[in-house]
Amino acid sequence: MRTILSALLLALAGGPALAAECMPIEKREPNAPEQRPAFIGQTRACEAPSEAAFDVVVLAKGLENPWAVEPLPDGRLLVSEKRGRLRIVSAKGKVGAPIRGLPKVDARSQGGLLDVALSPSFGRDRTLFWSYAEPRKGGNGTAVARGVLSEDGSALQDVRVIFRVMPTYDGTMHYGSRLAFGPDGMLFVSTGERSDRAMRKYAQDPESTLGKIVRVKPDGSAHEVWSLGHRNVQAMAFDPQGRLWVVEHGPRGGDELNLIQRGKNYGWPLVSYGQEYSGQPIPGAVTAKPGFEQPVYYWDPVIAPSGAQFYTGEAFPEWKGSLFVGSLKDRKLVRLVLEEAKVKGEEHLLAERGQRIRDVREGPDGALYIVTDEENGELWKLAPRAAK
Repeated sequence: MRTILSALLLALAGGPALAAECMPIEKREPNAPEQRPAFIGQTRACEAPSEAAFDVVVLAKGLENPWAVEPLPDGRLLVSEKRGRLRIVSAKGKVGAPIRGLPKVDARSQGGLLDVALSPSFGRDRTLFWSYAEPRKGGNGTAVARGVLSEDGSALQDVRVIFRVMPTYDGTMHYGSRLAFGPDGMLFVSTGERSDRAMRKYAQDPESTLGKIVRVKPDGSAHEVWSLGHRNVQAMAFDPQGRLWVVEHGPRGGDELNLIQRGKNYGWPLVSYGQEYSGQPIPGAVTAKPGFEQPVYYWDPVIAPSGAQFYTGEAFPEWKGSLFVGSLKDRKLVRLVLEEAKVKGEEHLLAERGQRIRDVREGPDGALYIVTDEENGELWKLAPRAAK
């Protein structure tokens, strides 16, 4: 009976007639019911509840639209705020003063100070990398800079820009951008295509760095377009096997989980699930086409993904290997169960707290650290439930 009900729900929701033996977690009507997934399990995965017991510790409040959290080796945390401030928060939640030395940002709409990442050799060189919407002549664009954090943590020194996304555009949307160091020591940068229809073509232009995953030498001496055809990637992480995954904002009904391979084309705006925010079809787009990669998974309706982390710690053995993704629209933390590069289950956590989850990172202690994108944003720690 459960299998029949599952199949019926998927069929009514635009899924395949043949369903897995499970109850899909997503039961809402899709935005694009006429579209069909390319394979079973590409959308509306099984509900996969876990029994991990955790406490949500609110470490800090009063953060203004925090965008990223980056754990430091000593237990403190770096937190970026969209308006252009970077702060250190102690392990007990004391919020430090803004770190001096950051360049100016264009914080309108989706712009501002965005991601922050530690150098793989931070313990020796105290080097940080960050992405931001850079004000420029004729508009703005995503830029990546690096600098050295002073011993007392109060200022950045030797600051310089190592990568600029081009072309410049006078807009305020779709900057990307996440930063992640690969096993090869290179910095991977995700970029947006700037949203407006006139700019979408650049996601398919190999000479542009809009709508791309770009591999950058940490000294800024060279960069390479790693993959193309992306819309707006705000979640990116390497798995324990060293593979790069991204979760990108799609159109209405088309958020995607993609396993990134060098030189591959992920479709936007020629191949995409979903539709325009107006409800109209995406001009000229199809859901599948030879020569373009299919997403491993997609959400319809969307979750508005931001921030991603593969869990590798010991604090929550049941979560080991899971991919955690923040959800802005649905205000929850999404856990994906992956097997052989396929999504086998999905769990939704923290929805009862009703806050836009912007970033999630694993700390050295195995806890998960989360920031919420609110005017009065919070920093949370998910830790094993204390014995009573």
